[in-house]
Amino acid sequence: MKMLILVYNDVSDEIVIGALKKAYIQRYTKWKEVYGEGEETEPKLGTHIWPGKNNVLAIVVEDDAMSLIRETINMIRKEHPKIGLKTFVLQVEETI
Repeated sequence: MKMLILVYNDVSDEIVIGALKKAYIQRYTKWKEVYGEGEETEPKLGTHIWPGKNNVLAIVVEDDAMSLIRETINMIRKEHPKIGLKTFVLQVEETI
């Protein structure tokens, strides 16, 4: 199994969630209004100087679902290049 951690601009929530649902992802955990700095976008710190916030999704999927998810994430990035979508993939040894 894999765990995907997706970080993206909070104003793009409907785009990201909608695309994942089309890829048959129905279960996730979402953290709303998180702050941070990355390499590809401006900082999202919720201040006057660095406005904006991110959302974070944690999704656990079987290994055989990864190709469809990769395609979906690449499609989101291609269609919405300013979304600031960053994805991390972690190995899941087990769930308890």
